[in-house]
Amino acid sequence: MLYLAEVQKQKGGLLGGGSKTELKLLACQRTDQSWSTVSEEAIATEEASKLSDGVLVLVEMNPNRQVQRIQEAGRPLVNILQTFSRQVEKFKVKEEEIDQWKQSLTFQAQELNRREIDMETRLEQLQHMEDEFQRLEAQQQEIDSNREEIENLRSEFERNRQELEGAWEHLRGEQRRLEEYTTGRQQGAVLDEEQSRVLNELLTQISTSVTPIETVREHLNFAFEIVERQQAVLNPHWQQLEQQRVTAEQQQAEVNRLSQELSERQKEWQEGQNSLEQQIAELKVNTATLANKQEYARILEEQLRHQEKLHQKIHSFAATIVDVTPTRKVDVSALESMPLEQLQDIVRDLQQKLEIDSSFVHEQEQELKEKQKTIEELQQKINQASELERSNLEAELVDEKDLYQMLNETLVGQRRNMLERQDTFKQHQTVLLRRQGKSLDNEQEETNTDLKSILLQIEIQQQQQSQELQNLEHEIEQMRTSIEQMQGVIAQQTQQQQTQRDLLQTMEQNLLSVQTVTAESQGRLNFYQEALQPIQDSVDGLRQKLQGIAESLARVQETGDFQLQAITQMLRPSSV
Repeated sequence: MLYLAEVQKQKGGLLGGGSKTELKLLACQRTDQSWSTVSEEAIATEEASKLSDGVLVLVEMNPNRQVQRIQEAGRPLVNILQTFSRQVEKFKVKEEEIDQWKQSLTFQAQELNRREIDMETRLEQLQHMEDEFQRLEAQQQEIDSNREEIENLRSEFERNRQELEGAWEHLRGEQRRLEEYTTGRQQGAVLDEEQSRVLNELLTQISTSVTPIETVREHLNFAFEIVERQQAVLNPHWQQLEQQRVTAEQQQAEVNRLSQELSERQKEWQEGQNSLEQQIAELKVNTATLANKQEYARILEEQLRHQEKLHQKIHSFAATIVDVTPTRKVDVSALESMPLEQLQDIVRDLQQKLEIDSSFVHEQEQELKEKQKTIEELQQKINQASELERSNLEAELVDEKDLYQMLNETLVGQRRNMLERQDTFKQHQTVLLRRQGKSLDNEQEETNTDLKSILLQIEIQQQQQSQELQNLEHEIEQMRTSIEQMQGVIAQQTQQQQTQRDLLQTMEQNLLSVQTVTAESQGRLNFYQEALQPIQDSVDGLRQKLQGIAESLARVQETGDFQLQAITQMLRPSSV
């Protein structure tokens, strides 16, 4: 199991003898790569005696609580923190996506509720229209019944009129005979008693057979009342029809206004979309330029790494045979005067520390190689990836390059410290060998000078390329900042365009709803018009027919009164 621990040293005597080194356990790693705190347990170990007090280390222990491996925790902690930071960023992106989904679902729910309310309203309107239609059908049936009754009344009136005309025709015949009789009487002709009796009976029959028109007039007045009641029923519907016509005109005006506003908004959105597409095209050009500069920077970095490797190899080779590292000042007189056994212990201790540093530097170099291999694999994936996957891979590549750069910078200092410790060890070893009467193969100043000259040229070339790389990275950083700003502007404009697009869709839906309502209002208007107009025409036709019947009845009444008066005058002489 892997633990995070802190190195704690307890000082012993004046010369450092009897010092005790412990590892204070702070946290442990679980199977799911998570970390949890542990009780602050201290484990004594000599393997950490070469490390400084207070240093954080990663300790790998077996189930028997025995230390198997110790590693400085600086770099792994940086990796863990960077991984945690990336996870936090991903969580933020996911939270933003969730918020957007929530907003979208809320809008959809509101839209569904609005449409449900619209559907309920339309159902109520349809139900109301159906009820109105049923009432109109009932009124139509009542009008048809009244029309049939009026037709019957008209037929009866026509029959009575014909009978009255027949009676009057008979009366006119008798009147002619009476006139002939009167003329003959004046000439001396006299009717006998039987003829006078027959004539009187005929006159009396004609006078009594005249049909009274009061009953007809009562039926006619009742028919007029029915027509007026029908008209009173139709008047509210005509008023409602007029109100619906005004409402339909207002709705049509609203449709025209919304159509004009929607057209203007669509034009503005299209202009913004064209500008956004231009900026996206410019962003692609800048991104391609940035990719070229990054590729050139990668080549420079690769050259610098190769030169650094060459420099380290030459430096390591030179360090084994000549003195090319800056010499740390060592008090040689103190080494000459101290006991030989103490000097041997110091040399042995320096050799152990040098071996630990060499092992650690070797592990870091191996990790650096793995990072370089990972970067190359990511670069190959980017070259073969699609547009959708490339952005994620490029972000991961940037993180890996940052990790590589940090690890490389850390490794440079560690190499320098290792060389300084190697130089210190050699100086102590030289004094020890000299005091032991042994000699070292210390050759050539000429070789030392040549190697230093080579190292100096490599360093000068490294400085030049580093300066060029630094300038290039500065340009890349400026371009990246500019691209990020442009991406921010494009993202903002894209969001604005999407918001305007959603607004346009909402306006289109509102316009469609208003158009639907307007069409429904116009349909109801046409329906009422088509339903009411035939009924109104029927009522108007009945009224005209009734008025014609009333006028005919008045004329019949006037003629009948005149004829009855004539018959009465004719009966008076005969009765005398």
